[in-house]
Amino acid sequence: MNRFTFFFTEASPFSQWHRCVFTVGAHTYNCAEQYMMHGKALLFGDVAVAEQILKAAHPRTHKALGRKVTPYDEEIWRANRERIVLEGNRAKFTQSPDLLRALLATRRTELVEASPYDKIWGIGLAATDPRAQDPRKWRGHNLLGKILTSLRDELLQSCP
Repeated sequence: MNRFTFFFTEASPFSQWHRCVFTVGAHTYNCAEQYMMHGKALLFGDVAVAEQILKAAHPRTHKALGRKVTPYDEEIWRANRERIVLEGNRAKFTQSPDLLRALLATRRTELVEASPYDKIWGIGLAATDPRAQDPRKWRGHNLLGKILTSLRDELLQSCP
């Protein structure tokens, strides 16, 4: 059995950029990245950017708009980002039976965002890099993988 479930591109159901539809409150989102960037804009009270994020269709645009949020405070973002991402992914996976099945099927593995570019949400390495097999050699924090692993374990406990 594999120890890790690696993911990276938007084709993966675990990617923030994976296209799916879910609703939280009065808003419907087309991917978890949109939820995350909308949450970031709302956190800082940037209503104009929040509205633009809701209107944007592509995760690349959501991410770019998220970088324009003002005022921005890194300490506040760090204190809230994991909660926001967890909330969005909980909605994403619990509102789609197919996505939920995919997440639950990873049981007994650690989810790992094998992004060679992202050292915060991912591990800073590709899945094909031999160092990806050893968490001590990861160049990133794998925050998204940790959030998804935790969410999966929480949902497994609530399943019959």
